[in-house]
Amino acid sequence: MERTQNRPQPLELSEILREYAATFIESHDICANQLKAINDIVNCRTSNMNGHLKKCDHCGHYEQSYNSCRNRHCNKCQFMRQAIWVDHLKGKLLPGKYFHVVFTVPESLNKLFYINQAICYDLIFKAAWSALDALCRNPRFLGARTGAVAILHTWTSTMVYHPHIHFLVPSGGLSDDGMEWTMPRGEYLVPVKVLSKLFRAKCADGLRRLIDKRQLRMPEGMDKESLMQAIYGKKWVVFTKETGKTSDHVLEYLARYTHRVAIGNNRITKLENGKVTFRCKDSKTGKYNRTITLDVMEFIRRFLQHILPGGFYKIRYFGILSPACLPLMDVCRSLIGNEVYFPRLEGLPIYEVVGIITGKDPSICKICGKGRMLPVFNANAG
Repeated sequence: MERTQNRPQPLELSEILREYAATFIESHDICANQLKAINDIVNCRTSNMNGHLKKCDHCGHYEQSYNSCRNRHCNKCQFMRQAIWVDHLKGKLLPGKYFHVVFTVPESLNKLFYINQAICYDLIFKAAWSALDALCRNPRFLGARTGAVAILHTWTSTMVYHPHIHFLVPSGGLSDDGMEWTMPRGEYLVPVKVLSKLFRAKCADGLRRLIDKRQLRMPEGMDKESLMQAIYGKKWVVFTKETGKTSDHVLEYLARYTHRVAIGNNRITKLENGKVTFRCKDSKTGKYNRTITLDVMEFIRRFLQHILPGGFYKIRYFGILSPACLPLMDVCRSLIGNEVYFPRLEGLPIYEVVGIITGKDPSICKICGKGRMLPVFNANAG
């Protein structure tokens, strides 16, 4: 099989999996979630999924449509989910500037995290927020309660395993007496070096407790002592910078991270002689103008590393941005001054959502451009 970006239709991840996944499964141990992701992606929007038949009420043109798999790891199913989620979140965010804070786990812990994904991912969510919240409440720094929207990512642009969490944090917080919105005193929300050390300490304490309770599987050759050496022998990196000046800029920024999967179809450029070529980020320019070529088995292996455990929430809300703190959000808005935004996409049928986002009516016939495509009957295309 050979496909390049010069073909009329772009090369898709589903085609690669359809051609090579069976061979990969024969030679590799995969879990149920990974197998389900493969099957969903391969069958997404094909005749193997249920669908419906539509007919133009003007020219009589028929069109068969097939359903999406809706798997959160499918790179064809995320655009609409992202748009709806961002629209919903817009009604919750506070106005003003935000900080983008990234908490990264050192490479020496990758094996431990991969074989204990649900436990370890949950731990770094809690450790990161605990460290950030403690420093923000400290009178020496912000001295106020803040909140965050947090998103887990596990990959680099080359799909190498790299667990890290993106936090979006308001530039300010609610005072202890609830009477004032407090702004940061300097350029940063809290000192990054202090935040890094506190995050590391909280992760270390959490991992130590999990080992003592025998809830953590240890990689071959690692024990409690060597784990602590791996934790404290490396510098833990926390990165922070300010995002846009308005909540709209913040949402646009956040949308890049929320429903992204390990690789999009637009980055895959060639499948030839059992090798996959795709675009990745150039560290100097920050643009996806560099390419990398991998054996197709390695490409699939890297992709499957980022299939999350079933039922795991990769987007979480903390502090005053959490659902449990809605009354505090109203207090913050009154102090800051903000008109309430009502989501425009919530509760709408998907066709109306597509029309609003694209500016085009998806029900208009593509052949005559005059009639509307109306459903004829439900068709089980399987």
